[in-house]
Amino acid sequence: MTTRVIALDLDGTLLTPQKTFLPSSLEALMRAKEAGYKLIIVTGRHHVAIHPFYQALALDTPAICCNGTYLYDYHAKKVLEADPMPVPKALQLIEMLNEYDIHGLMYVDDAMLYERPTGHVIRMSQWAQTLPQAQRPVFTQVGSLSQAAQEVNAVWKFALTDENISKLQDFALNVGETLALECEWSWQDQVDVARHGNSKGKRLTQWVESQGWSMQDVVAFGDNQNDISMLEAAGTGVAMGNAVEEVKARANVVIGENTEDSIAQFIYSHLL
Repeated sequence: MTTRVIALDLDGTLLTPQKTFLPSSLEALMRAKEAGYKLIIVTGRHHVAIHPFYQALALDTPAICCNGTYLYDYHAKKVLEADPMPVPKALQLIEMLNEYDIHGLMYVDDAMLYERPTGHVIRMSQWAQTLPQAQRPVFTQVGSLSQAAQEVNAVWKFALTDENISKLQDFALNVGETLALECEWSWQDQVDVARHGNSKGKRLTQWVESQGWSMQDVVAFGDNQNDISMLEAAGTGVAMGNAVEEVKARANVVIGENTEDSIAQFIYSHLL
């Protein structure tokens, strides 16, 4: 039997706005596993922020985190492959963030660091408090991101947010041009900044080929701009109905929204 892979983005795709699985999606994915499919999470999230989802899916595959910046083995609790941001680049970005007064959440080692709480940090922290202690992601307030960046082992990415979307768009363009960093939108008011060349599609392709499989045997689900590389690299790229138009235009198939039984229906009608 040809090995088949289902690659899954989380926020806006597999997860509802309440950060939960639809029962229909979970059941369909469990049936796909029983039929021989390999499931892999490909997310913009830090590995510490996907514990409940990884465990609910009972996965044995590594997770692709921070938009392809690294591959994480949950069972061995270690990073398998990574392309973190060089510290000098991180320091330059932090300097620009301070100059433009834009909030940056810095993803490092096993935590997410911030200087001042904003809406995004507050919402994520509140969600974290609803989880069992062992599943809670670590959010830590620090006095200086610059100092922290020089003390950690790895800087995975920055998640940038601002109430002024136009300001954030201009800043992302400026960062991409002046610092040669990868800027991808992961939510309507969040742009992720990582090392140049990192992408979900690149890391997924590397992992699939390392297993001796082909990307033609991959079905990938996504909804935002940081998913485009993955949808285009997969044999079948599936965009959610709530996806931004640019993503829909680059996908092979467009299904219903993440609040509907869309993923389950696709699995039953096309994969099983």
